Amino acid sequence: MTIRIGTRGSPLALAQARIVATLLDESAELVVIRTAGDATEAPLSELGDGIFVSAIEQALLRGEIDLAVHSLKDLPTEEHDALVIAAIPEREDPRDVLVTRERGGLASLPAGADVGTSSPRRAAFIRALAPGSLPRDIRGNVETRMRKVSDGAYDATILALAGPRRVGIAIGEVEILSLAQCPPAPGQGALAIQCRRADAPVRGRLTRIDHAPTRLAVTAERALLRELGATCAIPLGAYGHADGAEIVLEAALAEDGAVVRASMRGSDPLEVAKRAAAVLGAAVGA
Repeated sequence: MTIRIGTRGSPLALAQARIVATLLDESAELVVIRTAGDATEAPLSELGDGIFVSAIEQALLRGEIDLAVHSLKDLPTEEHDALVIAAIPEREDPRDVLVTRERGGLASLPAGADVGTSSPRRAAFIRALAPGSLPRDIRGNVETRMRKVSDGAYDATILALAGPRRVGIAIGEVEILSLAQCPPAPGQGALAIQCRRADAPVRGRLTRIDHAPTRLAVTAERALLRELGATCAIPLGAYGHADGAEIVLEAALAEDGAVVRASMRGSDPLEVAKRAAAVLGAAVGA
């Protein structure tokens, strides 16, 4: 039976859906769904959470598709009761990249640079890294954002490294920001494969492509986000990784040019997230 995979129509979203189809190794049909985020050029900060996923989730609930592929960082932490993230494959490198006109990374960022980003997290961390830089809203897919830089509309833009890699765009090592310089968004680099909770056959087919260490890591990251308010407007970076039987969670909040950090480890990702949230929250007076 051909499985219907719901996806956005951007080159990156289609590439991600094809990755999932390859992992499943069975007959698949990609079903392109236009989301609210695709239908407007308004700044992402004005549109709220879930703008790239709601229409796809509705198609899934209506039975028009069998599963949906999302960038996990786009999914709100409060999930729909009738849907489940049935698989999270092994994630791509979660780091961010700084693409300047000269393609020389942070060292080539001019003083007072206009840096294209719609992410409060990236804006806050680039201000801390490069005081005097001027983050400005930017929209468009990976190729469009990079072209806006090369055409001179911006001095630089910040992207998730996973994006260029998945669409086949070369990125130099010097352009990659370290996890300490710009901690990633919770779930960055990971894909979420969603299906109907009651659809046992599809859930069973997806179980075999779930990557347990990635799921453990992003569970801690997303739990931390939920503890601190569950919104992408929070300038929060978080990266979890498995270390033997434990989960290690590195997290940071950037506020007014200063960065507050927390590092926690333990066997329970939810408990680790609570402890990290207590440290970060106390430091910023939350």
